Amino acid sequence: SILMQRRLFLYNFRNLRKAKGRRETYLCYVVKRRDSATSCSLDFGYLRNQMGCHVEVLFLRYIAAWDLDPGRCYRITWFTSWSPCYDCAQHIANFLRSYPNLSLRIFMARLYFCEDRKAEPEGLRRLHKAGAQIAIMTFKDFFYCWNTFVENREQTFKGWEGLHENSVHLARKLRRILLPLYEVDDLRDAFKILGL
Repeated sequence: SILMQRRLFLYNFRNLRKAKGRRETYLCYVVKRRDSATSCSLDFGYLRNQMGCHVEVLFLRYIAAWDLDPGRCYRITWFTSWSPCYDCAQHIANFLRSYPNLSLRIFMARLYFCEDRKAEPEGLRRLHKAGAQIAIMTFKDFFYCWNTFVENREQTFKGWEGLHENSVHLARKLRRILLPLYEVDDLRDAFKILGL
């Protein structure tokens, strides 16, 4: 099926602050071609990690095989259960540099951090610098995914307890990661002055 099972979506996209046991990354995507003021949907669906290959790399291989017309503009939107790891962020940034006619928006349910907590934030900063728009999923994004990518049997999406609070918490964390380093230093100095 082109649509994800409800239980898979609800388990894998739940935006918990600590999501132990959720080892797979799911990626829901929409590909559109932009023609002046209008856009045309070309494809949508979802992917998940395969043995030895992260889902972001799988998608980049998939879209590279399309042989995109360099004279047209394309917009890709991802909704992912985890933010990209450092290596995937590098692959995506390089891909975006190779396809200047392609824009990418990534909405993430959770932030992924490995043992080396400095690598993943740096990967997200590089990805952002390469032109990707990155954000944390909100209720509206989960609702959209439920209605677009999930075999929901016409059931209305009901958010789980803590969805909004966790989105706000994760969005603040992402905003701090993406702040230019001089602004982070300014904030640290301001907190020291205030005694915080």
